[in-house]
Amino acid sequence: MHGPGWIDYNAPPAKGELGDWRTEKPDTFKRSLSNRTIPTCSVVVVSADSGQSLRECVRRILASNLQVELILIDNGSDDGQPEAVERAFQNEERLSVVYNRANLGFGPAANRAAAMTRGRFIAIVNPDCLLEPDDLPRMVDIATNDPDTGVVGAVVCDLEGRPDPASRRRDPTVARVVNTMLGRRGRGVAVPGPMPDRPAPEEAVSGALMLFPRAVYQRVSGFDEGYFLHFEDLDLCRRLRDVGYRVILAGDLHVQHGKGGSSRHRPVFVSRFKHRGMWRWFRQHDALSRSPVLSGFVWLAIWTHFVVMAPWLWLRRRRR
Repeated sequence: MHGPGWIDYNAPPAKGELGDWRTEKPDTFKRSLSNRTIPTCSVVVVSADSGQSLRECVRRILASNLQVELILIDNGSDDGQPEAVERAFQNEERLSVVYNRANLGFGPAANRAAAMTRGRFIAIVNPDCLLEPDDLPRMVDIATNDPDTGVVGAVVCDLEGRPDPASRRRDPTVARVVNTMLGRRGRGVAVPGPMPDRPAPEEAVSGALMLFPRAVYQRVSGFDEGYFLHFEDLDLCRRLRDVGYRVILAGDLHVQHGKGGSSRHRPVFVSRFKHRGMWRWFRQHDALSRSPVLSGFVWLAIWTHFVVMAPWLWLRRRRR
């Protein structure tokens, strides 16, 4: 028995269907929202065997001091957690659960859910992020006070409160990746120094928590659906900057992030698509990709790295 706002996609979308996500909204969903007040912020959570943290993630989002609606969109999970969340919050009208019944990838699922929302802002939240009631209001304030803001991110921290360096990053160009590998501090992908203690512009923020003005998200057509998993956040930040928007890290906003629920279950699968995303980002955004010789070398380096890492990831998973 499914609760209010439930939508069931019994099969993956047909070829080309994802291209229509911006204009097509399921009638069931529109009817379920027809009598609701338009929220300030629409929150999208994409789950894929995300584990027990999903329920707490949902509970905390709904406890926000901001007027929110929440779309939980599931990419074919087998762990039963989306169904458990649906049962636990069956009387919560602000929550709608969408079942894709197949893994569409993070970006396509996020876009599909975003097309069903109505808020002035759209927040993408990882299923292992645990928000506090004032987190979303503070992010909305930052975006509201600066019309040039395209996205607001936060400092994501591990369970001990240590900031993740990936909360802010530079574009992962080949030159910067090589500098990182050679230990050339300050010239790699990571941004050196402590996290800022106030909102600050960066090249990219973590995809674990991103808040966009709706108009901005629509202008750039959301996530590039050519990325299945990983690098779609870096690509989106780059495209926002390319059209004149600022990428802002809320340096004084720290959010607990479990990091990698799905990765722990399927490390080789996740690593494969991470490497594929790396190659796509290079082809789209790195000037060196114009050279066929350098492109061939980068392709070989990326997939050699995957082939070397895959057995180690598989063995580590087996030993757990």
